[in-house]
Formats: sequence, structure tokens, C-alpha cells
Amino acid sequence: GRLTPHEEGILEIPFSDALREASLLCAGGTTLAGKLALTHGRAVHLGGGFHHAFADHGEGFCLLNDVAIAAASLLAEEAVERIAIVDLDVHHGNGTAAIFADEPRIFTFSMHQQWNYPAIKPPGDLDVGLEDGMGDDEYLAVLTEHLPRVLDDHQPQLIIYLAGADPYEADQLGGLALSLRGLRQRDDFVMKSAADCSSGVAVTLAGGYAINSSDTVEIHCGTVRAALA
Repeated sequence: GRLTPHEEGILEIPFSDALREASLLCAGGTTLAGKLALTHGRAVHLGGGFHHAFADHGEGFCLLNDVAIAAASLLAEEAVERIAIVDLDVHHGNGTAAIFADEPRIFTFSMHQQWNYPAIKPPGDLDVGLEDGMGDDEYLAVLTEHLPRVLDDHQPQLIIYLAGADPYEADQLGGLALSLRGLRQRDDFVMKSAADCSSGVAVTLAGGYAINSSDTVEIHCGTVRAALA
């Protein structure tokens, strides 16, 4: 708990024991979701997706990278041999990309608004930077182009899906323009693509900062409905 003022500044939220406990619980939740997805095909963690945390420091609201902890834990336990991290948060998954830069068993795919946080984006296995203001049709066309190829090439047994709500058109920290309907179509396509390659899916909810918090809730609920469907 001995973070310097500079480290807290990079983290962008004040450190506390409660934050540490919450971050540890989120890491456990995402790991459990991965195990359940391998058994049942789908599992949703109502939290997690803290993809800006690096191995040695936290960034951008993210103290610990629960996605990386879950993926590394499942590999170490030999529960799985190949994992694809499909990050569709509006922000690039910089911490996850850096952590797994030299790990061939984990494929990191981030589709994000290019001219948004973070300024420095360490390369993942596939990074697709999107122009400001991209709406439903163009976004879904790009996703349809890339995701099936990622899954065909890597053949993951498990997908960890960061289903960020922040590509939404009324998000305060995003600059894309997806509608509620477009975000549900996105989630449906991820689930269909996973089914096509017989991969389990562990979902984390990741970011969401809509002007009306009820919209963020509805987007997350749509993700859960897509997984159930």
C-alpha cells in the first residue's frame, strides 16, 4: 500500500485497502469465470476488465490486471493451452498487451478508438485503431472482418471477452458512436464466433461511463443476455 504520489497519479484514483481488496476479488472473479466457461461454455463476471494495469504498476483506474491474472493462472494450472483476449472496450488494452508480448499461447486482440487514452499503446498481437465517431455498421463490418480470422488462426479453447460499454454514442470517456442495438449486435457476434470455433467465453464488463448511468446498465445487461442466448 505504499504508493508514491506519482504512482497514484498514474493510477488516477486514490489507493486504499478497500481498493486492493476489490481488485483482488475482481482477479479471483475473472479467474473463476474462466474456469466456469471451460466447463459450461459461457460465464459472465459482473466486474473486471481492468486492462490498463501493467505487471509492475497500475494505470487508468486499474490497480491489478484481472484479465492477465486470470489468463496466466489458467495456463499455469494447465486448465487451458490457448487463450484469446478479445478486448472491445473503447480504450486500448495497453497493460494486457505489454504483459503478454512474449507469450505465444495468449493472443491479444484490441479494437479501440485510436485517438483516445492511452497515448502510448504497446503492440498486441492484433490492434485495430478506429477513427472517431465510428457507428454501428462500420464498426460491425470491421469486427466481422477480423474476429473470425483471429479465432481461426489461434484456435483458442477460451476467449476472455472485455465487453466494454464505452463505445456507446453517449459515453463520456469515449468517442465512438455505437447505439444500444449496435452494442448488442457486437456481443451477439462475439458469442456466435466463439460457438463457431467451439471456444468457451469468459466475459468481463470493463468500462462504461454513459451520461445516463441507466444506459450503461442496459448495455451490460444486453451483454449478459447475449451470453445467455
